[in-house]
Amino acid sequence: MVRVRRSYQDVVEAGCRGLWPNLPALGGWLVNVAQVIELLMTCTLYLVVSTSLLSDSLSGTAVPRSVCSLASLAFLLPCLLLTDLRPVSTLSLLCSLAHILISLLVMLHCLSRASSWSWSALPLSVDPEDFIVSVGVIIFSYTSQIFLPPLEGSMRDRGQFNCMLGWTHAAACIMKTLFSLLAVLTWGAETSEVITDNLPSDLRPLINLSLLAKALLSYPLPFYSAAEILQSCLLRDVSSHSKHGVSRLALLVRLALLMTSYLLALIVPRFSLLMGLTGSVTGAAMTLILPCLLHLRLQWGRLTVEERLIDLCILSLGVICSVSGVICSVKRLVGGM
Repeated sequence: MVRVRRSYQDVVEAGCRGLWPNLPALGGWLVNVAQVIELLMTCTLYLVVSTSLLSDSLSGTAVPRSVCSLASLAFLLPCLLLTDLRPVSTLSLLCSLAHILISLLVMLHCLSRASSWSWSALPLSVDPEDFIVSVGVIIFSYTSQIFLPPLEGSMRDRGQFNCMLGWTHAAACIMKTLFSLLAVLTWGAETSEVITDNLPSDLRPLINLSLLAKALLSYPLPFYSAAEILQSCLLRDVSSHSKHGVSRLALLVRLALLMTSYLLALIVPRFSLLMGLTGSVTGAAMTLILPCLLHLRLQWGRLTVEERLIDLCILSLGVICSVSGVICSVKRLVGGM
């Protein structure tokens, strides 16, 4: 098989070919806007988390939250000078190590309190709005479609892509489920949105520092990806890199992106609602809705009736999750401001 499309934009443009004869690039522009919004919300999420963690760690010193937010922003200023994926991949590796450390410490602490677990204490009733928002959070936690086409293109054996995707998502599902189950069994209805709030005072500083490092080290990847998309759209005829690094125009685009995420982080009150809103809008659209629509349009003649029905079911589920999630998340965000 010959690889003919290299990005999500290429796939969308192929699927939208002929729909808007006077605007052939409209589909690509729309998907780029959706990708930038999702990546921007991801950057904002990491800033919200890092600010909250830093503020909690310095709670005894009465440092204002705005100062903690500025400190996080100052740490991220070097992201403006990122020119390729090599330093980003190194930071992502360090982020993964911090994530593994956090997960192991929290899960070991939960297991150490296994004697106090009570399955009967698990609540069976679920608030509809909480459930809908949580669906958006779950969708957001699995959004990786922006990075998948380049990842598939960089693999030595592209035939293993589906296998890799299945195993990694299965491992992530098991890990997330186990982590959340242990937390709920340990703290029950008192389980906090930020798990460090439930930890004892002697363990919390270490977890806070690890989470802070993870949040700050996670920022460069979505920031770099969003910057590259913006530069390719806005600076198509201008080189984004100069002999001395990033060009002035590209630097302005990146600075605007960084400051936008910073301002959004100051406005958003709760990171779980931000995750739910992002997952409901761009996450559901780009993970559930668009792939099914494009699959049906590009491969209609090759699909069996069962495959078409599966696509339609996933598409319908994505639309329901998106609409209901947006309504509930916006309602709670407005109420929290």
